[in-house]
Amino acid sequence: MTELLRGFGDPVRDSQSVFRAVMEAMARPGRVHRVGGPEAAPAPLCRATAAVLLTLVDGQTPLWLDAAAAAAGRWVAFHCGAAPSEVGSAQFAVALAPALPLGLSVGSDEQPEESATLILQVAALGAGETLRLRGPGLAGEATLQLDGLPEGFRAAWAANGRLFPRGFDVILCADDALAALPRTVEIS
Repeated sequence: MTELLRGFGDPVRDSQSVFRAVMEAMARPGRVHRVGGPEAAPAPLCRATAAVLLTLVDGQTPLWLDAAAAAAGRWVAFHCGAAPSEVGSAQFAVALAPALPLGLSVGSDEQPEESATLILQVAALGAGETLRLRGPGLAGEATLQLDGLPEGFRAAWAANGRLFPRGFDVILCADDALAALPRTVEIS
């Protein structure tokens, strides 16, 4: 049996720092934030994806990993205590594959907070395709450059926006960086 990689070096301080970065990213869509994380992330996760999981997921959090992320399942189970979940009942879903997961929870009109947050690992943040963003938290328009969006993402995001107040949110991760797309943001 192989040895598990370490989680955070200083769990309290590191998780607080990552939590602030995630909240800041949600409040200011499109802005890229560097995060500290574990020294090494379990393949195939990048450091930012691992840091977000260590911060937001625990033993009471339904978590779904796509097939591409499944190799990190033992590390996630050990460090986060998360039990695997079906995609439709997951509070957090991790996607590394080139296709968006189908069936994410979008909550209800009465309880939109019951929706899922998709942790989407992409090839790069700050380089690649440019997205133009509008919505709450933005003064006018903002841009976000990224490489590696799954096929059909723009159409799926437009459909997600039509569900408001329901819908899923996205945390984008690449290397040691993250950005966020709350469901209220429009992409043009």
